[in-house]
Amino acid sequence: MKKEEILHILKDKISEKIVTLENLIAETRASSNDTKSSMGDKYETGREMLQQEINNLQVQLNEVLKQQDLLSTISCKESSKSEKGALVQTDKGFFYISVSLGNVNYEQVKIFCISPDSPLAKALQDKTEGEQISLKNVAQSILKIW
Repeated sequence: MKKEEILHILKDKISEKIVTLENLIAETRASSNDTKSSMGDKYETGREMLQQEINNLQVQLNEVLKQQDLLSTISCKESSKSEKGALVQTDKGFFYISVSLGNVNYEQVKIFCISPDSPLAKALQDKTEGEQISLKNVAQSILKIW
């Protein structure tokens, strides 16, 4: 497994999310400007709803920007223990301790990208190959760490 390639995939996904959110914010702002009406209260209510939508999108964008910053701090060096930036294979699957982005497919393998603050990452913290963890009464054996 090449962590550099997986990290590149994650950076691309984050960049796509940023562009999508920025476009949605711009479109919502444009539609907010287009809702001119003499309807009084209905106009104000509509504008307020659009503003709330812009605020929600901005919060999402800020979170994705934080994820992008976190990805920039991740090293691709080999790891001997489970830590931020480690790719961990257990008997239940592959886990990349980086950012919470769901799963990515790499060389026909599904890799779950998890935050270092997630319960699973915390259970894996500082473990090495051959050790076991238990999370929610499910035991997992660490087979390999990259």
